[in-house]
This record gives sequence, structure tokens and C-alpha cells, in this order.
Amino acid sequence: MADRNRIRGFLKDEHVTYASILLYITLSSCQIFFNKWVLSSTEINFPYPLGLTLLHMSFSSVLCFLLTKVFKVMKVEEGMTLEIYVTSVIPIGAMFAMTLWLGNTAYLYLSVAFSQMLKAIMPVAVFILGVCVGLEIMSCNMLLIMSVISFGVLVASYGELNINWIGVVYQMGGIVSEALRLILMEILVKRKGIKLNPVSLMYYMSPCSAICLFIPWIFLERSKMDTWDFHVLVLSLNSLCTFSLNLSVFLVISQTSALTIRIAGVFKDWVVVLVSALLFSETKLTIINLFGYAIAIAGVAAYNNYKPKNSENIKLVSLSPVISDKEPGKPW
Repeated sequence: MADRNRIRGFLKDEHVTYASILLYITLSSCQIFFNKWVLSSTEINFPYPLGLTLLHMSFSSVLCFLLTKVFKVMKVEEGMTLEIYVTSVIPIGAMFAMTLWLGNTAYLYLSVAFSQMLKAIMPVAVFILGVCVGLEIMSCNMLLIMSVISFGVLVASYGELNINWIGVVYQMGGIVSEALRLILMEILVKRKGIKLNPVSLMYYMSPCSAICLFIPWIFLERSKMDTWDFHVLVLSLNSLCTFSLNLSVFLVISQTSALTIRIAGVFKDWVVVLVSALLFSETKLTIINLFGYAIAIAGVAAYNNYKPKNSENIKLVSLSPVISDKEPGKPW
């Protein structure tokens, strides 16, 4: 009887795990297509990536406050100090805002498929910056992996029929910003002893990111949006999808590990690349595109297999800070 209950419990946990992974892949893929449609479709005609990202962060800030402080259905870990917020949360929030802004802007110039192919070079950017700040050590294995990824992205870029270099610059800027954000978060873990929890950092970081986006929005997009017809329902759903995606990251990691979400991300990237060719007429995939991307993904898979052996205990998730009990200072 006890064995039967254990088997049932294992199967139940296994179903929850698979369901959470499927939810993450679905939400992440849908969010990419949703953003592309909002930014470039003739139906919505909202070519304001900065404004869209600002809306996402503002929506997340308000919803986090309601869920944690008003309805109290989620808990935010205490212990945040002014020093930690200024020296840690603000820089991470600024880099996160920059990542989303530049990444969404790239969708105005590049196809969804090609944008995903360029994102495969992310481990290279993270590794190079990590070596520069002393978090990574150059080795033959890592050098080979980085070379494979870089070569694959170059081949995929060579096979792109309608390459737009302005979009490439925006996408690469977003990749560098994201790499800086991950490096800053790893510094917090290794050097400041701060543990990470998506719900908490979402609560602390979203307002900071919103403020960082609000300042350039005033000068770059505000005047252009005065005559635009605001589609409340569409943009609200888009913002809710973004918030749900961030929570799904927490759900997957809580059920599995950071490595699992990396592997799920690789599978999701392939889904996005292939499905985008069916959804968007401007997406023209070539054999060279797919061959180069396959090489890059093989390198990413090797990186995901090699990297956690050295740092599996560090969970670099997309949102949230829980402060370690060892962190000194008074809460503010």
C-alpha cells in the first residue's frame, strides 16, 4: 500500500513537472509572437517598443503590489535594504529594461525566426563578460563550445535573405544587456550572498525597470503616441501574458532546476523558429539558416550540459530577489 502511494505521488509530481514545462514553453512562444504582432501588425499598428516594454513593467509593478500587499496571495521575502537596492537591484533592473527594450525594437526590423537565431549567441556574451570580471575561467572546452556557437550564428546569418543590420544591432545590444544582467546577478550570489527568488525580484525590480524606461520614453516616443488609438484589451492581455511568463519561470525552476529551463528554452527556440515561418509571411527560412542554427543550438546544448557542473547551485532566473539571512542591514 505504501509503495502504491509512493508511485502515485511520483506520477503526480511528474505530471506537474511536465505541465509546468509545457506551460513555460507555450507562454514564452506565445509572448514572442504576441509582441511581434502588436509591434508590426496593421490591425494594432503599435510600433512603439519602448512604450510596450514600459507598459509591461508598469503592469507587473501594479499586479505584484496587489498580489503581495493587498490580496496577500503571494509572499515577498523581507530583508531588502537601501544599500542592496541601490547597488544591486537598480543596475539589474536597468539592464533588464534595456534588454526588453532593445529586443522588442529588433522585431521592427527582423523576422521572429532570425531574432531567435541571433539569441543563440547569448552564452558567448555571458562567458566573455564572465571572464572579464573573473567569474569564468578560460578553458579549451569552453573555447571550443563558444567557437561552435559563434560559427553556427554566423552561418545562420549568412543564410538570411532579408537581413537588416539596424535590427541586428538592436538585437545584439539586447543580448549584451541581458548578459550584463546575468553577470550582475551572479556577482550578487557569489560575492554578496543574495539568494534569488523570481516573485521577490519581480516585486522589487519591476518599478525600477519602469522608471528606467519612462525617462527615454518621454523623449523618444511620447509625442508620437498622442494620436494613437489605445487598444486597452489587447495591450492588457499582452501585459498579462508577460507577467504570467515570468511566473512560469519560477514554477519550472521550483519543480525542476535551472538546467531544465535552459533545455526547455532550447526546445522553445526551435518551436518559435519553425512556427514563425508559418505565421509571418516575411519569414523566409533557408537550408543555410536552419543548418547554421542547428550548429549553434548544438553548441548551446553542450554549454548547458557543461556549465551546470560548475554552477548548478546558482539559479539565474529571469526575475526576483530573496535576501539571504546572512545579509546585514536593517529593512527599509
